[in-house]
Amino acid sequence: MTAAIPLPVIAAVLGAALLHATWNALVKGRAGQGDPLLPTVLVVAGGALASAVLLPFLAAPQPASWPFIAASSLTQTVYYLLLIATYQHGDMSHAYPLMRGTAPLLVAVFNGILLGEHLSGAQWLAVCLICGGVLAMLLAARRPSAQQPHGQRRATLFALATACVIALYTMIDGAGVRRSGAPAAYTMWIFLLTGVAVCAWSARGRMRALAALARARPLLLPVGGVSTLGSYGIALWAMTLAPVAAIAALRETSILFATAIAALFLRERVGRGRLLAAGLIACGAITMRLA
Repeated sequence: MTAAIPLPVIAAVLGAALLHATWNALVKGRAGQGDPLLPTVLVVAGGALASAVLLPFLAAPQPASWPFIAASSLTQTVYYLLLIATYQHGDMSHAYPLMRGTAPLLVAVFNGILLGEHLSGAQWLAVCLICGGVLAMLLAARRPSAQQPHGQRRATLFALATACVIALYTMIDGAGVRRSGAPAAYTMWIFLLTGVAVCAWSARGRMRALAALARARPLLLPVGGVSTLGSYGIALWAMTLAPVAAIAALRETSILFATAIAALFLRERVGRGRLLAAGLIACGAITMRLA
C-alpha cells in the first residue's frame, strides 16, 4: 500500500486533526484551569454517551473485529491512566508534543515489521517531517526552570510510555477496523467501553467537581465528546484506505491547528521556534499528499 493517498482521504484526516485540536483547546482553555483531568474525563464521557446514543442505529462490526475492539478498549484505558500520571508529574506543553511526535514514528517502524505494511520513501519523508515538527514544538515550548526537575524527568518517562501505548492501540485499530466492515460502529464500541472504564476509575472522589464543571461549561461534554469521537472515527476510516503509519502521522497535524487556535483564540504568544515547527508539519502534510 504505497500508492499516493487520495486527496479526499487527506482532507478528511486534516479535518479530523482540526477536531482533535478543538477538543484539546477546550481542555486547555478556561475549562482546564485547575485540575486538567476534569475536562478530560468530561470529554471521554461525552464520547461514550454519543456512542451509546448512535450505536443502536448502526450495523454491528463483523465478529472477526471484536477481539481487536476488546484489546483496543483495554489499551486505551491504560492510555488514559498513563496520561493522568503524566500530567500529575509535568506540564501538558511538555508531555503532549512528546507523546504525539513519538507515537507515529513507532507506528511507522513496527507496523511494517508486525503487519507487513511498508511506506514509500516519500511517505517516510513525510512521516519524519511531521514527527520532527511535533517534537520541535516540544523544544520550542521548553523554558529553563529549576522547578520540579525530578517531576519533569518522570513526566518524560510517562510521556514516552504513553507514546508506546498510543502506537500499540493505533496498530491494533489499524488491523481491527479493516476486519470490522463497519468503521463507525467499531470506533463507537471502543469509545463506549473505554469511556465506561475511564469514568469508573477517574471519577472516584471527583463527582462534585465534575458536576460543577459540567454546569459551568455546558458545551464541554457534548462538543468535546463529539469532537474526539469524530476525530478518531475519521482516522480509523482513513486507515481502511491508506497505510496506517501515514494516517497516524498525518493526524498529528492537529498540533498545527492547535497552534493556530492558541494564537487566535486563546491569545497565546507564538514564537519563532513554534512557527518553524509548524512549518515543518505543514511541509510534511504537503509531502504526504505528493508522495
